[in-house]
Amino acid sequence: MLFHLLYPMHVNYSALNVFKYITFRTFGAGITAVLFSLLLGPGFIRFLQRKQMGQAIRDDGPQSHLSKKGTPTMGGGLILLSITISTLLWADLSNSGIWIALLTTLFTGVVGYIDDYRKVVQKNPKGLSARQKLLGQFLIAAAAAYALYVLRETPPVLKFPFFKEWSLDLGVLFIPFAVLVIVGASNAVNLTDGLDGLAVGPTITTSVTFLILAYCAGHAKIAEYLQIPYVPGSGELSVFLATVAASCLGFLWFNTYPAQVFMGDVGALALGAALGVVSVITKNEILLALCGGIFVVEALSVMAQVASFKMTGKRVFKMAPIHHHFELKGWAEPKVIVRFWIISILLSLVTLSTLKLR
Repeated sequence: MLFHLLYPMHVNYSALNVFKYITFRTFGAGITAVLFSLLLGPGFIRFLQRKQMGQAIRDDGPQSHLSKKGTPTMGGGLILLSITISTLLWADLSNSGIWIALLTTLFTGVVGYIDDYRKVVQKNPKGLSARQKLLGQFLIAAAAAYALYVLRETPPVLKFPFFKEWSLDLGVLFIPFAVLVIVGASNAVNLTDGLDGLAVGPTITTSVTFLILAYCAGHAKIAEYLQIPYVPGSGELSVFLATVAASCLGFLWFNTYPAQVFMGDVGALALGAALGVVSVITKNEILLALCGGIFVVEALSVMAQVASFKMTGKRVFKMAPIHHHFELKGWAEPKVIVRFWIISILLSLVTLSTLKLR
């Protein structure tokens, strides 16, 4: 909005020419998002408390979690509100990639909201059934993938990091592949959201990493120099990703241990979908699995636990997702959280190093 309102005036006011640059608008969007989250956070938490939107706690989980019962949840609504307002203010709204990423995030958030609402307000412990939740996610991801394919916003190919010449032309199979990436990322982040600030930390590091990747992919000269796929217009996603990272940073102020608010499915499902759709647009699907390795391990731990118990009657971990396993081994919750953050930062650095290893 600011880009469309102020940049045309640069002819008369040269200082407004800065709105032309993605870098300037990226920083502006990030600052706006973090301030928005910090300023509105206390009021948002009081609103959730008044509505008695307290988190239910599993009795079979770590006993230390029982004290968290009643902590306001659905705080992810604050993240989505911050992302939406900041993106609309600072992004080039003529860029279709921005709209696909933003709408995918918001509609997936709606699925999470319905699930949270049923659990917290309607006191239905099951919320949406797994089938209903997946159906909603698949429909939203399919719409995004189809739009990307039809509009040719991104090449329908799979690129392999470390190998500059390797690529796989997916053709129409790009659509189901993109759907799996988006839905998989959405659920992986949701499974990670089990400790105070655990999911938010890796989401910030992954968003910042993909901010850099998106900018490089959208800049013809940088993409040519680094020998990575050039995706016209994808640089604008840096603005969107800045709002994701900054909104999460502001939310972390209230979500850090001991948490004053939980993000709930409304935030976790949406943030995962955001990372998934951006990775598809920028042709970095494989790098998402590397950079978001924490999310991948959390999801795999659940899959391994379920498969092992069904086939052998034995559990691989004391409890899944894997962060609960470490808790039950005696690790304090803050230790689990910070160590997972450290791993996430290291994975982000490895991911960025692939830009020169082609």
